[in-house]
Amino acid sequence: MNQTETVADLAEKIENSIASVYVGKREAVRAILLGLFAGLHVLVEDIPGVGKTTLSHTFARATGLDFGRIQFTPDLLPGDIIGMTVWSPEKREFIFKPGAVMHQFILADEINRASARTQSSLLEAMQEGSVTVDGTSYRLPYPFFVMATQNPISFAGTFVLPESQLDRFGICLSLGYPTPEDESRILERFQTENPIDALHPVTSPEEIEQVRRVIMETKVDAKVRAYITEIAEATRTNEHIRLGMSPRSSLHLMRAAQARARMNGRDFIIPEDVMDTAHYVLSHRLMVTAEASMQDTESKGVLAEIIRSVPKPTRL
Repeated sequence: MNQTETVADLAEKIENSIASVYVGKREAVRAILLGLFAGLHVLVEDIPGVGKTTLSHTFARATGLDFGRIQFTPDLLPGDIIGMTVWSPEKREFIFKPGAVMHQFILADEINRASARTQSSLLEAMQEGSVTVDGTSYRLPYPFFVMATQNPISFAGTFVLPESQLDRFGICLSLGYPTPEDESRILERFQTENPIDALHPVTSPEEIEQVRRVIMETKVDAKVRAYITEIAEATRTNEHIRLGMSPRSSLHLMRAAQARARMNGRDFIIPEDVMDTAHYVLSHRLMVTAEASMQDTESKGVLAEIIRSVPKPTRL
């Protein structure tokens, strides 16, 4: 990113590159890009076959990040993910054999098909950017970003992601089916070749690092910080919610709002940045009570009501 190029310019360039392969879903693409820029890991929940894997490959190729895919299965072990120490006959000592997580852009595919023990092996990596094997810590490549996919819990062979794992994901979204027009364009685009093969990076890992530093410097007025904490408190006292926002959730919401501000050409955030990113950052974290669940009340609806009820700051 040169001196005259802004985060908004780079975002547009990446989005256009992805659009040359991935048809439609521009809002979802922008939400994932927001997560990448803000350093927030992304969880995509949807049925198989709607393009989650294709989208992750396209993102990694367009951004120039080293790509690694972990296919989660019931027999996957933690050592397969974080690595292990093995005996080297040549060196006559134990050496570290890196696991599948040692890449900059990780696709954790169908993460809820693995056991809770294996799922949790990603926790340290997602939070700390490192893994610990036999008491020794190993740094992961930077920038590090996880895009995980999961099938709906009603599907056979799935395990519920624990709350601690869900809270590590800063962004959660669903792609859904394409429109008939977009599906026709998909068939045309992939008819004779895979367009990903011809895709070239439009940025670099170094530029992504620079973007993340710029986003952290985005100004946050004290009134906006208070607005975020009021939303958090409202989730913790709402009668329909049994598990409200954690302090990590508040930080992720602020970071997402900072990224949205920069992607819209501003160096300061406004309440609308918080409001427009809240459903991506919070919906998967808020757990409704059993009574609310019996009444078909979902966290998204409760969150929308909370956002409407908390007064928006003015005169920043």
